[in-house]
Amino acid sequence: MLRRTLSESSLSALVAGLVAVIVSYAGPAALMFQAAEAAHLTQAQLSSWIWAISVASGVTGIGLSLRYRVPVITAWSTPGAALLAAGWTAYSYPEAIGAFIAVGVAITVFGVTGLFAAFMDRIPKAVVSAMLAGILFRFCVDVFTRMQAAPLLVAPMLLTWLAARRLAPRYAVLLPLLAGLAVAGMTGQLSFGAVSAAPAVPVLTVPHFTMGALLGLGVPLFVVAMAGQNATGLGVMRASGYDTPGSPLVTWTGVASTLLAPFGSHGVNPAAITAAICTGPEAHTDPARRYWAGIFCGGFYVLVGTFGATLVGLFTALPQALVAVVSGLALLGAFLGGLTQATEDPVHRECAIITFLVTVSGVSLLGVGSSFWGLLAGLLAGVVLVGPQARLQAAITAHAAGAVRK
Repeated sequence: MLRRTLSESSLSALVAGLVAVIVSYAGPAALMFQAAEAAHLTQAQLSSWIWAISVASGVTGIGLSLRYRVPVITAWSTPGAALLAAGWTAYSYPEAIGAFIAVGVAITVFGVTGLFAAFMDRIPKAVVSAMLAGILFRFCVDVFTRMQAAPLLVAPMLLTWLAARRLAPRYAVLLPLLAGLAVAGMTGQLSFGAVSAAPAVPVLTVPHFTMGALLGLGVPLFVVAMAGQNATGLGVMRASGYDTPGSPLVTWTGVASTLLAPFGSHGVNPAAITAAICTGPEAHTDPARRYWAGIFCGGFYVLVGTFGATLVGLFTALPQALVAVVSGLALLGAFLGGLTQATEDPVHRECAIITFLVTVSGVSLLGVGSSFWGLLAGLLAGVVLVGPQARLQAAITAHAAGAVRK
């Protein structure tokens, strides 16, 4: 069994996992630093926070990927980090830890009871696929918009990608990444002088439970995690053809969030953007072997977490254009698959288009991102448009069957 598992690993899966981790840290790291500054965290507390969310993401990703043989990618809540950056100043660090623990327990309960899975099973696949396509749209478009700001870096990467797609499709992400690093190095755009490999030291904080923090931080974090993260993350997996049960994923990420909350973790959950990188064809042409992308991704998370905030500088030192182009190229296949599945069902096509447009719009209400509102808009459209259509089709079918019997 172990030999067979090892034989199913691949370089393309390793690259997909590495790209997913780079994307995870390169952008959201700025939010974490901003939130830490707003909360007046010490360097040790910040390092512990990054250690906690990285280890939680890595361990759950590795364990769930091996358990279900699918690429389960878990990550910290980026909208949650943004929420903390905006509203953490009103609460002390121990009060925030108490809110993190409460959220982790609540998410675990939703996973164990099956409430979350029951909701996801009732969402049409076309709507979920449209949400995925909407989420990935701006990342794919960004590949080409970056050309204007950094043509000398982006052009060689795109030409390398085209050649790789024609001659070596399995390395269509790795080769542009290497080309981008080479160009960035030659043009002086890489600066790793501030990178240090000092190991992180977890800092245990005794929680302080207050009603203010539970309502002001806990409730928004729970809503964001359930609506904007868990639903989206599982939706990406469903759109990629993986019918992995949602309850265990939510349960185990909830347990990990609860256990590591005293060390600073504000919560981990099934990922969306990084999951699309690892569940798409670029990870492997065989969907049954893409679970290694989840294993590699989890391993890189643990590695980065081991060195805490100091090693995050390795990813933030990369040019933003390089990160944007590599992630966009890695997501093109998943975007194409989502868009195709969203429009192939004529019954739910209008609902899917509404979902796609609302998701692409980037609208944010009540602190919840556009992916949730796109999903909600598609479901509401389905109630109005698909319900009557389905009843009419059923009536026509029944009438035809009655006529045949006569």
